Amino acid sequence: MLLWIYTVLLCTVLSLGFGHDCEYELYKCGAWALGDIQIGMLSSIFSKVENLYSRGAPDIYNCSGFNSGSFVRMLTFIYTIETINNSSFLPGVRLGYHICDTCCHASKAIQSTEHLLSLNNSEPGRCGLNQNPRVKAIIGARYSEVSISVARLLSLYMVPQISASSSAEALSDRLRYPSFLRTIPSDNHQMKALAKLTSYFEWDWVGVIHSDDDYGKNALQGFLDNAENENVCTAFIETLPYYLDFKDIDNMIQKVVQTIQNSTAKVVLIILREELVYKLFTEVIKQNISRTWIASDAWSVSRNISVMNGINNIGDVFGFSFITGPNPGFHEYLQNLAITLGTENEFIEEYQKFGNDKDYLTKVVDINQVYADRLAVLSIAHSLKKILKCNQTTCPGNKDFPPYELLNELKQVNFTLDNQTFYFNTSGNFVNGYDLMNWAQNKSSGQREFAVVGAYKLEQEQINIDKYINIKWYNSNSNTKPVSICSDACPPGKAKKLSKISCCHECIDCLEGTYSNGTNHQNCLPCQNGTWSLKGWTQCTAKNEVYWRWDGPRAIIFLVFSMAGFLLLFMNLIIYLVFRESPVIKQAGGYIYLLIMVGLALSYTSVIIFIGKPNVHKCRARQVLYGLGFSLIVSCILVKALRTFVAFLPRYRQHNFKKFYKPPVIIGSGTFIQVLICIFWLVFDSPSVETVTTNDKMEITIQCLEGSGMGFGFMLCYIALLALICFILAFKGRKAPQRFNETGHIILSMLIYLFVWVCFTPIYVARIREYNSIQAAAILVSSYGIIFCHFAPKWYMALCKKKDEVTVEAYIAQACNSRPSIASILTTSSGVGSLNSETGLHFSASQISMNSNNTGNGYTISPACALHANKSSSSQQIIRKRFHRRSI
Repeated sequence: MLLWIYTVLLCTVLSLGFGHDCEYELYKCGAWALGDIQIGMLSSIFSKVENLYSRGAPDIYNCSGFNSGSFVRMLTFIYTIETINNSSFLPGVRLGYHICDTCCHASKAIQSTEHLLSLNNSEPGRCGLNQNPRVKAIIGARYSEVSISVARLLSLYMVPQISASSSAEALSDRLRYPSFLRTIPSDNHQMKALAKLTSYFEWDWVGVIHSDDDYGKNALQGFLDNAENENVCTAFIETLPYYLDFKDIDNMIQKVVQTIQNSTAKVVLIILREELVYKLFTEVIKQNISRTWIASDAWSVSRNISVMNGINNIGDVFGFSFITGPNPGFHEYLQNLAITLGTENEFIEEYQKFGNDKDYLTKVVDINQVYADRLAVLSIAHSLKKILKCNQTTCPGNKDFPPYELLNELKQVNFTLDNQTFYFNTSGNFVNGYDLMNWAQNKSSGQREFAVVGAYKLEQEQINIDKYINIKWYNSNSNTKPVSICSDACPPGKAKKLSKISCCHECIDCLEGTYSNGTNHQNCLPCQNGTWSLKGWTQCTAKNEVYWRWDGPRAIIFLVFSMAGFLLLFMNLIIYLVFRESPVIKQAGGYIYLLIMVGLALSYTSVIIFIGKPNVHKCRARQVLYGLGFSLIVSCILVKALRTFVAFLPRYRQHNFKKFYKPPVIIGSGTFIQVLICIFWLVFDSPSVETVTTNDKMEITIQCLEGSGMGFGFMLCYIALLALICFILAFKGRKAPQRFNETGHIILSMLIYLFVWVCFTPIYVARIREYNSIQAAAILVSSYGIIFCHFAPKWYMALCKKKDEVTVEAYIAQACNSRPSIASILTTSSGVGSLNSETGLHFSASQISMNSNNTGNGYTISPACALHANKSSSSQQIIRKRFHRRSI
């Protein structure tokens, strides 16, 4: 009654102030089409009114904030009406429409409704009740706050109002809103579904954010009532204003985000309109907050939010959406959007000013989500078919019927579409349930995609999750869902921390050095008697000493490889003793062969010293043994490399180099320099034992510390220098005949050594935890490289080759058959006699002929290669040769 008086007074004021026509400019709507029966629509294409705080008179509202979703809902309304008009569903009857925008504001919606109801006022200046307005039904509004205001007014006229999205439970009240209907369930069902969703995933510690309008308040109360039945507690409840132009909205959003950040709740239910959620998530993304968000139907399928920059970083999003369905031809209609001939549509004209491409609307809006708007129009069409008594050819019924007749018919409508039956229950609601939506991450586009992962059926009142769909949880490589729990008993290893909110308490881990061995301890107990505990432990124990124990798997592996190395050395010694007089062993170096074995034995021994509890003596011995052993090995190999290098120099250069070829001096000097390096290291920067312990580990690591690392570095660098020299000399003599030539073996063994220790150096410098294991492995690899490059070939020649294939004569024959010319394979008494005396090989002058045409300075082998070697019993033999730089 009060609203009716308000309406009369409003029209009276307008009549007095602006003339007798109630169709004042501010009531005009943005789209219309003539028809036999008019249907009105209250859209919300613009999301806010800008001049609310400055209005002091009934001025025109200035609306802004174009909303693509609401625009597509309006187009669904128009397209469905035009589809019906172009069909034979209502033969001979054309549906018209008038569309007005509410700008998401209740007062603006009342003005638009007044305009729709006054369209057929036949008496100028008459502003009273019209019992039979031309508009027979109104579809809308989108938001419950607006629908509630309009429903009060339309109840006076009993004009049916059908909403496809206003879900507030208050609108189910048949006494206050007798003409209101909706093609969706009420929030009473949605809030029950949301409470069951949190219970299904065992989230009983939930924060809630709601708007201060009737929709938000009623939804909050409905959720709290149902959450209590599901044993779900609320961590916090925050309120935001419904209107976007509220002057302090940004500060309020920042405070709400801060509450989310500070709360231990990992799940947040948001009952807000789409535009408010957009502003909220803008701040959430800015603050880099991730939670599990539960969406109300107002934004559960919002494309505007799903394509926000950074939306993939906010966490998981779930929500309930009203059931969806197809709308044949609507996709093409949007792509070829145009104003139908004979109609007016300022909204389309405004949209086309933006210059968007034809696929824009289908990309930014999920057109399946406007299914309920289509159902609203079809409900009216099915009711009109009965009122107008339509058959297949005509509709003879009276087209000028009062709206309440349509309302009565709508309450009884029952039709089937897409294999589903639709009807309004006694509360004026459809009972078609909800789809459970999950916002799946699209990492390539950085956006979210809507995926139906389950449903909520109103009859069964239970959540059904599709078992064939694996939900991809945020920040999880498995199917483990997030945890947001409240009031669980604190298990051993944790203690209570009382909460100021609701019925909950938190459980915190006992810190390092404390423990709890029972349930629901108020405080953790300290460790006693030198024991320790880690965070969250139920008892204290002594820390373990960590080193290479003899029975550990790592120690066993290195011990096996070391013993295998000793076994190979023993086998090598036997072969040496058995074949010591053969050219193979003599060419291998004689006593040098034994010295290399000694060096390898020292290296393998150093690896064994890595095992066991370290002490200062072991720390010193293992590095010194390796340094001296491998220096001895490389010094011996240096002698062999130098021997080949000098032997194949031109004769005029051999004389300069032969004086440096003194194997005992080279080997002794090479090893002695390493001895000096190790002495200085042990005196000035000696290795020591290091004990490492931390509060976050139950281990005391006992390991060797090589001082500052300078001495250790000099030791390794010196060996590397010797190895590099060996490599260079061997590389220079690599073209020698291959029967007794060892340059290839030297090159390979030195490459193995250099590669292994170059790889080890950065690991040692970075102090990687397993650097000791890597060093021991490096020693083994280097040692095995020497065995298989220098000893194994000799085993093969001694054991597998025929005796006549490894004689000196066989070697000379091979040299003769070489394609390059050989400048001098051996020397005469005037050549490199000192090398002859060391190798024990002698060739007579008659066996070597001068080549006067040769540009070199040495000898060439005669064509017959009639060379005969005499073995010396006092020394080893070595065949020296050098190649011409030019072919014969």
